[in-house]
Amino acid sequence: MQTTRLSERAGRILAALAREYIETGLPVGSATLSRSVGGLSSASVRNVLAQLEEQGYVRQPHTSAGRIPTDLGYRFYVDMLMTMRRMGRPNASVEAQLRQHTGTNALMADMLAQVSHVLSRNSRQVAFALGPENQAAAFHRIDFVPLANTAVLVVMVAKGGQVTHKVVDIKEQLDADVLRQAANYLNSEFAGLCLSEVRAAVVERLCQEQSLYDQLLSRALRLAQSTFEGLPDENSLFIEGTSLLLDQAAEGSAGPPIAMLQGLLKLVEEKHRLVRLLTEYLNTEGLTVIIGAEHQSPDLKDFALVTSTYFDGRRMGRVGVIGPTRMPYWRSISIVDSVARAVSRVLRDSGWDDTDAAPRC
Repeated sequence: MQTTRLSERAGRILAALAREYIETGLPVGSATLSRSVGGLSSASVRNVLAQLEEQGYVRQPHTSAGRIPTDLGYRFYVDMLMTMRRMGRPNASVEAQLRQHTGTNALMADMLAQVSHVLSRNSRQVAFALGPENQAAAFHRIDFVPLANTAVLVVMVAKGGQVTHKVVDIKEQLDADVLRQAANYLNSEFAGLCLSEVRAAVVERLCQEQSLYDQLLSRALRLAQSTFEGLPDENSLFIEGTSLLLDQAAEGSAGPPIAMLQGLLKLVEEKHRLVRLLTEYLNTEGLTVIIGAEHQSPDLKDFALVTSTYFDGRRMGRVGVIGPTRMPYWRSISIVDSVARAVSRVLRDSGWDDTDAAPRC
């Protein structure tokens, strides 16, 4: 969605209209705008509004009503805010809360869950924290724990504290000592590679050595292959705050009608769809705002999304908020940007960006 170049007067009027509508939720009339921009009569404002409506920036919900922004009008307003934006410092309070979830034994999942909570609470919107791509994570270690009969619990840890648990049936009963030796072999061979490289290396070795004379090596590789089969490729996603939009809709306040929320709630329930959407078209680094019709999914056509990237030293993840197109963009942009940079600082300072163990992807 691209905006055309507007005159200075039309731009001021459109920005004032967007601010007023976001604040009140009511169509904005020419008299209100005349007072807001100053130096223009109501008649002059009406002429400009007619031009803006013809260009697709505003619309009139009822014949006798004032105007409200269209998605194109919001886009102009957001682009104006982005050009005016100054990069502030990460919020100290947010950093302090995130640091409570880091440390020697901290998991990235714990911190990302906290990020979505903090972001939702501060923005009053649906908030999400999207983890870096799983298959790009650096393999740290694997452990095998014998369960009943021939079942084995696999615990795989990636750099940055990402942990995957999986139960596999190895079709034979092995004691803890044998499993520990197999894990030690895999850890010594593959530590530091990214998970996708470990998966490929295991398959290659099994293909090359169909008749392995070393029973331990054979078992270790077969255990690793079972572990990586079905390992999720998608990023982990943490979401919080859907109840806030439901409350707003029930109160008839800033949120969209409950009927409009159905698509968003369905996306939230089917996290894999939302993960794919976010990773497919939010592939640029830094702050991004997507509004209404700009979304690839029709389920989000009534919503705006503000997102920014964080960096763990090797890979990018994303944090952001989803709310009605009539969201307080300036506040949302500021909060998301601040939280994203706070996450990057916490990850960097916690040592999760250990470059000596960076995957060779």
